[in-house]
Amino acid sequence: MKIESQQRRTLLKMLGAGCACCVCGSANARLLKYPLHATEIGSKTWAVHGESSHFNLENGGNIVNVGFVEVPDGVVVIDTGPSKRYGQALLALIEKTVPGKPILRVYNTHHHPDHCFGNQVFDPTLIAAPQGVIDNINEEGNAFADNMYRLVGDWMRGTAPVAPTVVLDAATEEVGGRQFSLFYLSGHTSADFVVRDDTTGILFSGDLAFLYRAPTTPHADIATWQAAIDSLGALDRDLILPGHGPSDSRGESLAQTSDYLAWLEDTLAGAVDSGLTMNEAMQLPIPDGFASLNVVREEFERSVVHLYPDLEDQLMPLIDVTR
Repeated sequence: MKIESQQRRTLLKMLGAGCACCVCGSANARLLKYPLHATEIGSKTWAVHGESSHFNLENGGNIVNVGFVEVPDGVVVIDTGPSKRYGQALLALIEKTVPGKPILRVYNTHHHPDHCFGNQVFDPTLIAAPQGVIDNINEEGNAFADNMYRLVGDWMRGTAPVAPTVVLDAATEEVGGRQFSLFYLSGHTSADFVVRDDTTGILFSGDLAFLYRAPTTPHADIATWQAAIDSLGALDRDLILPGHGPSDSRGESLAQTSDYLAWLEDTLAGAVDSGLTMNEAMQLPIPDGFASLNVVREEFERSVVHLYPDLEDQLMPLIDVTR
């Protein structure tokens, strides 16, 4: 039976942007400290890599990659992490790594909570994104916050969604003496924003690219996502910092994400065509080529929840019957 309730679908998508499991009793959960570490990935450019896992009480939602760049007059930050507490830890790490330099710009690559819920630690007049990202945070931020509190508990204490106040639409922006190219895409969400540091050629892809971790799909349009990956693949670059997974100098994150999405789309379309229920589709095997991706079984099951109803609508249209 088809699920026709749009409200139910929206709720499932928001839950899918988080995680279904919680691990209790760890030392990190008791201390509520994020052990953030800055890895230099280019000249005066650092990545803070998150775990390749789900949101849970052990990691406090620290599953995302964020970046920061020292420019001549200050620091540029790309994404802010999953909570106010993470944002505070990130700011302390930046001040330790680049002492004495002010934050000049904070970019949000999209509206999923692991990428923007540290915003409130930073001056809101410095936080920038395309209008679509801002609209999505304003529309869904409170519901995401409710879900994150459910998933990671006290790690979220004091966290509230804060949308960027600076609307971006230009192709480039000079910040503190360094130029950044800005790319306006979609597919992972309805508004995905990519930043390239033109000095180093480092591309901050947000969640348009994953590496060694299965992609998440709560707001995905796979065909549009594949087109965005093609666009990123055509850009001049020296390194990609994907939204999740290690830094990537070979473009492997783009190829792996594209291959997984193609398999996912074909598999789910075939399941619908075969008349499988959602529960039956969730049990389909994962090919060897993707079986080693982190959290792949869980993400595949969630992708069935995210994508199956719309696929059924597309591939099994209602037929009017005259009686």
